[in-house]
Amino acid sequence: MARVYSNENLPRQVVEGLRRRGHDVLTTQETGQANRATPDGEVLTFATSQDRVVVTLNRRHFIGLHEESAGRHAGIVVCTYDPDFEALATRLDLALASLELWAGRLARVTRPA
Repeated sequence: MARVYSNENLPRQVVEGLRRRGHDVLTTQETGQANRATPDGEVLTFATSQDRVVVTLNRRHFIGLHEESAGRHAGIVVCTYDPDFEALATRLDLALASLELWAGRLARVTRPA
């Protein structure tokens, strides 16, 4: 299973759903970085230093960071908000399980229409 760093905008219920599915999830709240307006670049740098895939709802900024970094990170998964947290956790689980090596990769997880 994946080592994940969840950005502070990812709902706690989704984090718990990923943990139930066996993922090792560390949150910004657990590292003391929540509610501090930590720049996205620092979030990505921290996750990379911990060899963790960033999971975030902040698509625009993290797609830009992926492009700027030329893939020098441990992985990024950007997703669209879904009020069905269990369904979002399931889609994220499938995406995270789809690759063995996440380094330098970007994945998009979208809510079905």
